[in-house]
Amino acid sequence: MRPAVAVVDDSPLIRESVGLLMPGLEVAAAVSTVEELVRRRPAADLVILDLHLANLEQQPDVRQGIAAIRAATGCGYRVCVYSQEERRFVLAACLAAGAGGIVSKALPTRRAEELFVEVAAGGTVMPQAVVGILEVLVRRDCITLLSERQRQLLRGRARGLSYAQVAKQLFVSESTLRGYWLELTRSLSDSLRDLTPAEIEHALGLAPGDLLELWPAEPTAPKDWWRTG
Repeated sequence: MRPAVAVVDDSPLIRESVGLLMPGLEVAAAVSTVEELVRRRPAADLVILDLHLANLEQQPDVRQGIAAIRAATGCGYRVCVYSQEERRFVLAACLAAGAGGIVSKALPTRRAEELFVEVAAGGTVMPQAVVGILEVLVRRDCITLLSERQRQLLRGRARGLSYAQVAKQLFVSESTLRGYWLELTRSLSDSLRDLTPAEIEHALGLAPGDLLELWPAEPTAPKDWWRTG
């Protein structure tokens, strides 16, 4: 059965094209703001959410970024961010705020569809840049609840190795490794949500306060949080 998705994007092209270009998804709703999503409450397995939803001068009260993610997850939705954003701490902050995955709008349509299906089914999709941050946090013992095998897997993926290459190093099948990775990304995502900006700054050698404008420390994070940095 195709997962039902709700698309939240202020681009009519995106809203109208997801159902046409991604036949593996059933579009239950396509809206321009998270406020409309919350008002309509469509039944959906996944919310596909753009970070930058509106012109703030024209619609200053529209929730975006962290506030939009929290509004959707607060209604019980799984959220996958769909964005052109590339800054690694912004992407990590989305996961810390509760997003189940992040998919780049630069990806081919077929690959993006596969990742949306994966997140809708309960998986966690992390960009390579975020995997690199998490590997450093694990290596510096900011995240500790990992086995040695999980650390080896994370280390390989952070260095850009394919599933096949890591599986060969660890002497396991590729399918087994994918199962390990699913469990590992879920664990890392949960751990990321428990970390404070100060803990991350200390582990990564950042100056105190560098993440305060980016990290979702409070549910009432400002709507233009991504503009910092």
